[in-house]
Amino acid sequence: MTLAAPARRRKNAPAPDDRPARLLAWYDRHRRALPWRAPPGEVADPYRVWLSEIMLQQTTVKAVGPYFEKFVARWPDVAAMARASLDDVLRMWAGLGYYSRARNLHACAMAVARDHGDVFPDTEDGLRALPGIGPYTAAAIAAIAFDRRTMPVDGNIERVVSRLFAVEEALPQAKPRIQKLAATLLGPSRAGDSAQALMDLGATICTPKKPACSLCPLDDDCAARVRGDQETFPRKAPKKTGVLRRGAAFIVLRGDEILLRTRAAKGLLGGMTEVPGSDWLAAQEDAAALAQAPRINGVMQWHRKAGTVTHVFTHFPLELAVYTARVPPRTRALGGSRWVPIAKLADEALPNVMRKAIAHGLGA
Repeated sequence: MTLAAPARRRKNAPAPDDRPARLLAWYDRHRRALPWRAPPGEVADPYRVWLSEIMLQQTTVKAVGPYFEKFVARWPDVAAMARASLDDVLRMWAGLGYYSRARNLHACAMAVARDHGDVFPDTEDGLRALPGIGPYTAAAIAAIAFDRRTMPVDGNIERVVSRLFAVEEALPQAKPRIQKLAATLLGPSRAGDSAQALMDLGATICTPKKPACSLCPLDDDCAARVRGDQETFPRKAPKKTGVLRRGAAFIVLRGDEILLRTRAAKGLLGGMTEVPGSDWLAAQEDAAALAQAPRINGVMQWHRKAGTVTHVFTHFPLELAVYTARVPPRTRALGGSRWVPIAKLADEALPNVMRKAIAHGLGA
């Protein structure tokens, strides 16, 4: 593992040990106003910090904002969420992706209510013992909500730190080194603000492309900027692309109703709502997928819609053929399925891939 030589400092440039203070001074002037962030001088609400951190995992601030507002309006504290059903939480989460987060969110709320009297633990170890809270999330909540002196490292902070110190090792192997370097940017107090300052710096100044280095409070110390190759950091190992899987989605219509079912609680999209479908397998032929179509009242007359629906999951891309069929009024649903008015689909816990399939099937 190699680090670039320290950047040559400008005359009268501030000393590196002033970096935490400079970072906080910048944050006090330029902090983002976010719906889950406490106003200056106010104590952060652990519930809002926790909810936002779970939602922000692998999701953008822009996408999370409306969901966060919707959740806190429905469940203003952890006790309220603990009383909710998992189905309600999944329905509210639908469209945000990575649905295991929603299941863990509900499980965590129940654990805090049951085991901690509706009060979040205030240490990293205590937080990590809760469902769905890993090392990063525990550090973020501990720092931001309880001002514990720890530095959570998200993607924004990884970028800032890897450029500041010109960390040559590629991710993910570089993570432990970046974590140690990030901790050097903590001052003696205001740990939560230090973390949020680095997050904001990465989101608004030290961006992936065309960073605004002249506006950065750490500009004088940045080894990558001196070299002129800051956009090449952090170094990343080549991304592995999963093998394409193929399958079919079956849109069964009864008048203005559609046949839906709930996926198994565990596994991909666990507990979410779907239309009947085939297995998703690599190199699966259309005939093999069609052979898995549901059968209601004997033989079904399937119409294949032109084109396919594509969706990319974390580990593989998916391509679905979409088939439609109509059944007579009063046809009973298959076991484990139910008829849902098409006008009520917005209330269902449908993941994006299923919304795409339904929209494709109902299209002209």
